[in-house]
Formats: sequence, C-alpha cells, structure tokens
Amino acid sequence: MTSAVYNSTNSADQNNFRNQSSSPANGDIEKQFVDAKAYILASTTKDGINLYDHLAHCLTRLLNEQPRNSTEIFEDISKDVKRETSRPQHDTLRDRDAPDSEHSLAEEQKPLFEKPDNADQLDDEALQSPLPNLLEYAYYFEQSGIGLGREETYRIWLALKQLVDKHQFEKVRFWGKIFGIQKNYYIAEVKFGDDEMADEEEEEQKDSEDGKEIEEEEQEQEEDPLPKSTFKTPQEVPKEERGTGAGMPWTKLPQVTPAQISQARNIKLFLTGDLNREITSYPSYPGVEKHYLRAQIARISATTHVSPAGRFKFNDEEEEAEEEGGRDNYQDNEEFKGAALSELIDEEFNGWVHHVQHILPQGRTKWWNPKQDSEKEEENEEEEEEMKAEGAEEIEPESGPPLLTPVGADAEIEGTRPWTAKISSLLIPQYACAFVRSNLWPGAYAFARGMIWENLYVGWGHKYAMTDYGPQLPPEPAAEYADGPDIGETEDPSPEEEARARASQEEAAEEGEEEHEEELEGDEDDD
Repeated sequence: MTSAVYNSTNSADQNNFRNQSSSPANGDIEKQFVDAKAYILASTTKDGINLYDHLAHCLTRLLNEQPRNSTEIFEDISKDVKRETSRPQHDTLRDRDAPDSEHSLAEEQKPLFEKPDNADQLDDEALQSPLPNLLEYAYYFEQSGIGLGREETYRIWLALKQLVDKHQFEKVRFWGKIFGIQKNYYIAEVKFGDDEMADEEEEEQKDSEDGKEIEEEEQEQEEDPLPKSTFKTPQEVPKEERGTGAGMPWTKLPQVTPAQISQARNIKLFLTGDLNREITSYPSYPGVEKHYLRAQIARISATTHVSPAGRFKFNDEEEEAEEEGGRDNYQDNEEFKGAALSELIDEEFNGWVHHVQHILPQGRTKWWNPKQDSEKEEENEEEEEEMKAEGAEEIEPESGPPLLTPVGADAEIEGTRPWTAKISSLLIPQYACAFVRSNLWPGAYAFARGMIWENLYVGWGHKYAMTDYGPQLPPEPAAEYADGPDIGETEDPSPEEEARARASQEEAAEEGEEEHEEELEGDEDDD
C-alpha cells in the first residue's frame, strides 16, 4: 500500500510540472521533479518527520477509509496524523493534559508488579513466608459487603509481600485503612522476631545514653548557669515493655506512649497523610501526626479486635494475678474446631471475645502506681508524709476487663448496643459467614466462618459520638493580683530627701559612738 501511494504521488507531481511549462524538455522536467522531491524530503520538523512522509500517511488513511467528503476533511486528517506521530512535548496542536491521579498512582505502584530475579526458583523458605492470604480474607469480607475491592486488595497484597521480603517477621497481617484529607494510610500489623527486637532495643538504649551524655557535657560547659525553677512537673507515666500492651512493634510508626493515648482521647482531628505534620490543638498534643495515628490504631485495636470464643485459651500453668489485672498471655487452642454460626450471631454476643488488652484511662494496659516508683521513692517520701498528715486519700488503682472477655459485657453507648451481629446470607445460610460491626468505632468489622476469622478497619479513625464534637476550651486567664502596699512600687526620693536621710544617719552614728565611749569610760572608773 505504501508503494502505491508513492507511485500515485509521483505521477501527480509530474503532471503538475508539465502544466506549468509550455514545452519543456524531458531533461528539465526530470530535474525539476528531482529537486521538488528533494525539497519535501529535506524539510523536516524537530520530530524528524518530513512533508513527504506526512503526505504519504494522509493519503494512506484516505485510501484506507475512502470517505465521500475527502476534500473537506483533509485538513482534519492532517491534524490527526500530526497528533499521532508527534511527541507530546513537541506537540503544538493540542493542549497537553496534566497527568491525572490514576496515571500517577500507576507509576508509583509499577514496582509492585516487577518480578524478582529468583522468581522461578521456589524454595521452602519462600513457601513458608508469614505473608497472609489476603485475597481469601477479602472474599469473606466481600460476602458481608465489606472491603476495598479486589484490585486494591491485590495491590496491598503485593505491598505486604515486599515488606515481608525485606524483614524477618514472625507474623504479618493487614490491619486496615484510615482515610486522610490528602492521602490515605494503609496499616500493616507485624510481629518482630527475637533478633530484630533485640537490635531495636539496643539502638533505643544507645540513643538514650547518647542523649544523657550530651546533656551532661552541656551542664559541665555552663560556667554561670541560669537560675532553675523549683516547679516539679507531674510524674510521666512510663511506657510498657516492648511487645506488650498498646505499643506493639510496627514497621514505620513509633512506639506509642501513655501520654499520647491519653491526649488523643481529648482531641479529634482529620488526618492529612503527612506523618510529620504538627498538630495544633488544645490541649496540646505531645507529638506529630504519626504519633496521633499510632495512638488511634492502639485505641481501635484494643476496643474492636475480637475473635470467636474458644479460639484462644490461657495457659493452665499460669496463675491469675488480680493485682496485675489478670492474665496477659494466651495461646492457640488446638482443640478449637470452629464456632457455630448460631453462637456468632447470638444476641447476647457471647460467641465473640476480646483478644487485645483494654487500655486504662492512664494510657497503659497495666496500672502504674506513681507512689511505688523506685526511681523517685526518695523524692516522694516527704510528699507522702505531708499527704498523710493532711489526711489525703490514697490513689485507687485503675482496672479494666481482662483478656478473652465476651463482647456482650461491653458498655452501651447511651442506649445503643456497642456491637451489631449479622449473617452474610439468609438465602444460603449453610455457606454463609457471620460478621460483627462495632458501633463505637464505625468502620471496624470482624468475620468468622469455621476456622477462618479476621478483623478489618476502614474509616476515618474517629470514635462515635451522640452529639457534635465540641473542642475543649482553654481556661480563663487568671485574675490580676490586687495592688497594695506590699507589691506597690515606691517613688524615688528627691535629692533633698536623700540629703536629709544621709544627715540623720550620720547623726545617729555619731550618737552611737559617743554612747559607746561613755560606757567605756564608766567601766574604767569602776575598775
């Protein structure tokens, strides 16, 4: 087809040149044709396309489509051919559209679909990976009308695989998704191995020791230190041991502190997707957005992570300690054969139990008594004696529900039940799964069918409230101290007053000397 177009174009050029010259010689005609063809072949654009090729492409499209109004649409065909053959950065016939979010997201997620070098070599270690079967869990959540969609779930699955390949984890699970104003957060909950946990503890200990050394050096360098305030700040609640309580290990977010959890209960804000964004609120929050996000994750997990009753059990050798808030360790129940569907959707909610420890108002899972802190015993002895002398009451320890407590024992939300249980299908109940929804934290779900169960959260990270949120107002400014002679400023004396005061002082000094001399003379006479 291309050669036919060239031939047709060549014959048309020859006829045109014959019409322009009345009786030219054969040699002149051929020379003019060669010069004209060389001209249209040499006139190229920045893209390397010359006029000869452009005309050939236009005529090729006309012969292929054979439209009736070829003369009228020839200009449009020429623009279309230029648009298709020209590069986007050099195209001047159309406005270049900015890349949309879908294309940008595709470019960012392109590495997820790249195969590793050893993809064809499957060994036992690769098959024993802690990577969960996310598509299987998504299948059951989808039956209940919950989930993120198969396409998004598969991309999350690939991202979790990359996470597993980079680190040595004992357990990995997809926690959920928290929406943000600019970006969203995908949360993965992992359990570190003993080696990586020990390395992180050594790094944290080294950082704390380095900080102490720097402070000691700064104090030694200060020759004339400024006066220090005698105000004693309230004792800070210490963090719990790694791997226990609300501060579970995580790949990116820092460990949560009791103060961050306590302050997160007093504020309510929308996340933006920037982990290092400063939080401006009252009361002031001790951290940035990543600390607030981690605190919300801990609160949601402690309240909404549930499992079928009987899935876990306590160790028989462990004795329950009431002063420590009950047992804090459990293990898999090998005798568990799956919960019955009727028990999971029971109105009493005895078929589901909490398997994450409750967070106390103090911000910890185990209550800490500030009076018994070994590091500050000496400093608090005097304060305790004063409190006893004044008849102060002792601090009552905080307590919460123990582990594996049925969700039916949860407190109601102003007359509303904290959980809602349903079945995925009433038409085919023998193949349906049961799921529960948290009414206290909208977006938290859990499903169970036989031996399979899982928890998922998809929401804004906000707790349910019966009324509109009203931020806590700052306290009123303190009243001014009443003016009086004790705090009033005295006026500077005039020069005359200073002279009179100085003269009176000199007279008093002279009188004192004379009296002293008279006393000495009287003593000599007595001798």
